Amino acid sequence: MTSKLRHKNYMVSKVLLATLALICWPQAAHALQTHPAPEGLYAHMLAHLFFIATLGIFTYWLQTTGLVSERGWRLIQISCFMFILWNVDTFTVHWLEHTMTKEMFITTGLDWSKKLAMTGGWRSWIYYLGKFDHLLCVPAILFLLLGLRHLYEQAGTERLAQND
Repeated sequence: MTSKLRHKNYMVSKVLLATLALICWPQAAHALQTHPAPEGLYAHMLAHLFFIATLGIFTYWLQTTGLVSERGWRLIQISCFMFILWNVDTFTVHWLEHTMTKEMFITTGLDWSKKLAMTGGWRSWIYYLGKFDHLLCVPAILFLLLGLRHLYEQAGTERLAQND
C-alpha cells in the first residue's frame, strides 16, 4: 500500500470516527432562526422581496435572450417561477404571523413549538396552507438541479465534439 493511499485511508477513518461521535453524542443544535421584532423581521421580509425581484429580472432576461429555447435554461426558468411563488408564499406567511394574536396559537410548553388554534378565520386558513411552502421550494430546487445537470451534460458533449 502506498503512502498516499495509507494517508487517505487514515483521513477517511478520522472523518468517519468524528461523524460517528457526533451522531452518538448529540448536543442541542439551536437551528431555529428567530427574527426579533421589528428589524429582524423587516430585514428578512426585504430579503424575500429582493429575491423575488432578482428572479423576476433573471426570468425576463432568459426570455428576451431566447435561452429558454434550450431545455436546461427552460428548466431553470421554471425553477425561477417556483422560487418566486415560494417567496410570495413565505412573505405572506411571515406577514400573517406578525398580524396574528397569541390566542390564535396553542403553545406546547417549548418556546419554539406552537400549534395553530384555527380561531382566526381566513387568516388561519391562509397561514395554515402557506406553511406548506416546501411543496413549492423542493420542486423549485429539483428543477434547478435538472436544468444545471442538463447544461453540464450539454457542455460536456460540446467539449467532446470539439476535441474530435
